[in-house]
Amino acid sequence: MERDDLIQDNNYSVSANHDEAHGLVIRKKIWKVTGILTLITVIEVLIGAFIKQYDAAGEDNFLWPYVKIGFLVLTVVKAAYIVLIFMHLGDERKSFKWVILAPYILFIAYLIFICLAESTYWHEVFQGENSINP
Repeated sequence: MERDDLIQDNNYSVSANHDEAHGLVIRKKIWKVTGILTLITVIEVLIGAFIKQYDAAGEDNFLWPYVKIGFLVLTVVKAAYIVLIFMHLGDERKSFKWVILAPYILFIAYLIFICLAESTYWHEVFQGENSINP
């Protein structure tokens, strides 16, 4: 079986050659993306390692709600960056980007709303259960 990228009759394989300058630009972009994603991941790990939900006395840490929101924001930023770079959505027109990204943004906002609404409900259920049966 012959590989179709080696066939000389295929116009794409003949015109797909890149010069060294273009290769350097591509490698520079890959290293930049790797650096940014690594930096965001290191920040997430450091926050998770040093900020705990409970302090030594077993009481809630006042920073914990901000840590959770921070994790959500950093995760969404990484996901959006991956979509924009590796799925080449960043090279598209602005209107097409919004056509693709807006449903996902709305869906994520809906999921966060449902999680918050359900957690409030279950908190009320358990609080009511504890107040009835001490």
